[in-house]
Amino acid sequence: MNLFQRLLITIFIFSTISCTSAKTDGYVEVSKEMKIKSSYLLIPVEEKAPEVIMYVKYEGSNEQGKYYIRLAREKADYWVKLDVSKQRDKNLTLTFDNTDKSVWGFNNLKESDIFNVEYDETYRPVFHFSPEYGWMNDPNGLVYLDGEYHLFYQYNPYGTKWGNMHWGHAVSTDLTSWTYLPVAIAPDTLGDIFSGSAVVDINNTAGFGKNAIVAVYTASGKKQQQCIAYSTDRGRTFTKYSGNPVIPNPGIADFRDPKVSWNEVAKQWIMALATKQTVTFYGSADLKNWTRLSEFGQGIGSHAGVWECPDLFPLNIDGKTKWVLLVSINPGGPNGGSATQYFIGDFDGKTFLPDNLPYPLWVDYGRDNYAGVTWSNIPQADGRRIFLGWMSNWDYANDVPSKIFRSSNTIARNLFLKNNGKHLVLASYPVKEMELLRDKTNNFSDIQTKNKAIIEELVKNNAGSYEVTFEIEPMKSENFGFSLRNSNNEMLSYHFDLHAGIVRLDRQKSGLTDFNDKFSVGMGAPLTTKNIYKIRLLVDKASAELFVNEGDITMTSLFFPTETMNGLEFFTENTSIKITTDRQKIDLAKREAI
Repeated sequence: MNLFQRLLITIFIFSTISCTSAKTDGYVEVSKEMKIKSSYLLIPVEEKAPEVIMYVKYEGSNEQGKYYIRLAREKADYWVKLDVSKQRDKNLTLTFDNTDKSVWGFNNLKESDIFNVEYDETYRPVFHFSPEYGWMNDPNGLVYLDGEYHLFYQYNPYGTKWGNMHWGHAVSTDLTSWTYLPVAIAPDTLGDIFSGSAVVDINNTAGFGKNAIVAVYTASGKKQQQCIAYSTDRGRTFTKYSGNPVIPNPGIADFRDPKVSWNEVAKQWIMALATKQTVTFYGSADLKNWTRLSEFGQGIGSHAGVWECPDLFPLNIDGKTKWVLLVSINPGGPNGGSATQYFIGDFDGKTFLPDNLPYPLWVDYGRDNYAGVTWSNIPQADGRRIFLGWMSNWDYANDVPSKIFRSSNTIARNLFLKNNGKHLVLASYPVKEMELLRDKTNNFSDIQTKNKAIIEELVKNNAGSYEVTFEIEPMKSENFGFSLRNSNNEMLSYHFDLHAGIVRLDRQKSGLTDFNDKFSVGMGAPLTTKNIYKIRLLVDKASAELFVNEGDITMTSLFFPTETMNGLEFFTENTSIKITTDRQKIDLAKREAI
């Protein structure tokens, strides 16, 4: 379903066969049996209601679904759907714990043949991917096949807080507009479906079929184990491998997030797996049978939290091949909460050896880029290493003030190696496809100031989704910066301190901040002195992604203004700065977007 498609809802009341309660004088357990007449069961959710367990049992099946639901006690904040289309005309039994027959949600369950979502939500992004509804976190299974970029993601279709982990699914032909597809992989007896990756098995090494998409994921039940599923219809449906798990748990609590790629030198598949506070590498010829190769991470990088979502890939610089290892960590980010560190070195098909660099190094110094990984099977003619991250932070992700959905992704970024003037760094910059969204351009005059300069109106009728690019020439100033502003005196500020060698991001006065006491914590990134700072800032309703000098520094930040920030202020301390004109423009992204 396309994101902005509007559909009418036809509601049907359940044809109830029976209703039972284990107890009538308190919240214990109630059941309801009905005959399915429609495609979806609609369940009302109240955000502040306690979480209850909903058990689902279908006629003729011994299996029982188990879901955690904030079943509405008094009113519906939003509705979620349970797809029962394959069970039409069969009986269904629902059992809720910690509930009672008098609970509003229990008495207002509905059926529908169509499920509609209201997308015009205050903080719903325009040019970033967000789930149709419900909760989303890590991007998973990023893979390209036959002109489509597949995005799978950690998804809760039954609420806007973390839980009930499935793999959601969407596809794009241009990395800017996305089409929702049905849930790809759902929980089973081995547990919830945690993060992982996907590859195209070009040579049919697994025997599932030439060019099958093979998903490699963590099943998280009583223990975390690695499993696979495959698709022979371009990712539209997946079949779980009957021999799962392919890597049983060896007795490690945190044993997850497999990222798989083909290694031409070793002539086998290589898996990077998060194992507590290290990454363990495995090898396989067929994606089914895996051998432990080596382990990396002891005594290097940040170990302030659990390591997650590794990704190993090669990049070329100056005619040489270097290997990059991404490792997300929570907590322990450079500015608190979760973040993604990286290592640069060499990989011989078995062991990763890091270069001598000032670790920890971070993919993004904003607080809202986590668990990012890269697409596999990008055509050689393209050659890019394309990255996507989850745009939130575990410090407050469950509390942000969106309504029907919670969380979005960063924009797609091209990763490359460069020297920042001190050492080799992993840089990132928006993919060129982002320029397809540009609609109107506003140009402004050259600015030179010793104090403040304000552009009152960036875009006429600004709805909050736009791009700003300009160059700052510090001249002799060591303290300068700029702020997005609105008429409610809210601001998102970037302060460049050349003396301290840091660029700071301040969102204390950016709008809604009191939903979590960790949200207003400031951010800083290391800053190298340059003659000119090229700025590219992409703003989308409730997020800002800053790119300095074409990827030397990136800072991604959520913010929740009560009014669109349509003003831009430049500031300095008694020494002139110059805002150059030949690259300065304000671009408004097209509204028909992701």
